[in-house]
Amino acid sequence: MTVSEIKDKNVWENFVGSCFERTFLHSWNWGEFNKIMGHKIWRLGIYESNNFQVASNKVANLVGVALIIKIKAKRGIFLLCPHGPIAKSNSKNQKSKILKVLLNELKKIVKKEGVDFLRMAPIWYKAAENINIFKKLGFRNAPIHIHPEVTWELDIRLSENDLLRGMRKTTRYLINRAAKDGAEVFQSNEPEDVGIFNGLYQATVDRHHFVPFPLNYLENEFRTFLNDNQVSLFFAKYNNEIIASAMIIFWQGTAFYHQGASSQKYSRISASYLLQWEAIKEAKKRDCQIYNFWGIAPPNSKSSHRFMGVTLFKTGFGGAMKELVLTQDYPITLKYWLNFIVELVRSKTRHLG
Repeated sequence: MTVSEIKDKNVWENFVGSCFERTFLHSWNWGEFNKIMGHKIWRLGIYESNNFQVASNKVANLVGVALIIKIKAKRGIFLLCPHGPIAKSNSKNQKSKILKVLLNELKKIVKKEGVDFLRMAPIWYKAAENINIFKKLGFRNAPIHIHPEVTWELDIRLSENDLLRGMRKTTRYLINRAAKDGAEVFQSNEPEDVGIFNGLYQATVDRHHFVPFPLNYLENEFRTFLNDNQVSLFFAKYNNEIIASAMIIFWQGTAFYHQGASSQKYSRISASYLLQWEAIKEAKKRDCQIYNFWGIAPPNSKSSHRFMGVTLFKTGFGGAMKELVLTQDYPITLKYWLNFIVELVRSKTRHLG
């Protein structure tokens, strides 16, 4: 196998779209977004060929890809592979080869970029054989996750009536009640409306005590995916006030509920439930097959886990859990261990364990 950078958007998107496991965190636009945010990136293609020229010119030889992002943190520099690498085949043997070749390539980048550790948030199912692939190469479980390791997905190819029947009874009731109470949901593709979302988002941060994304992060994310009509803002309004909002990304047949926010001013109005239902219906109009609710609490989590409330909310719409291999670290320098200790403490204080 050989590794070469991919510079053609169509080659990248067509390959990732052909793979069974994928999220927008490995989309071309997520790479563009990270460049806008000031991060250096590499789009690496892994080719099944001993001939470099053949590998670099024939997409047919492409068996894996990895978006790599250089992150400059206070306690060290690391290379992040978000929800990757992506493999064409689910074969244990091929995935093992892909990761080994990729690791060797990343070690070359490490020397040039002064990196302290590697971090991968795999998109591979949590299974012993996938865990062992990382373990045998010297990876270890990270002390904290960067991207969801447990997600909730709903197959939306069913009819609207069947989707409603598949929901928890309480969820179905709250959707109907919100509409009867006068809540309304509308969409926006105007970048300036990210500011409205951010107002609710900050109120949500104050209520649930998590580290927020800054406004410029949200604005850049929205603008980047808007270029390809892959994102929309949803707002729920009651009594002429916006009380709930969400940023939904539509990519490669899946809708992702990536950012959400709400107000407690009219807490008896179940606007967030109606908003999600309208987002699901929009996803169906866009010919999506899956609605990804993003992160939920891991199985058997403590009641104090920060995601328990949102987990109850998301799972009420029906669907199934998808559990991925835990985030994996590959230590390079001693700085990694300082970072490890700090992040381990953070995971406890933020009730993520």
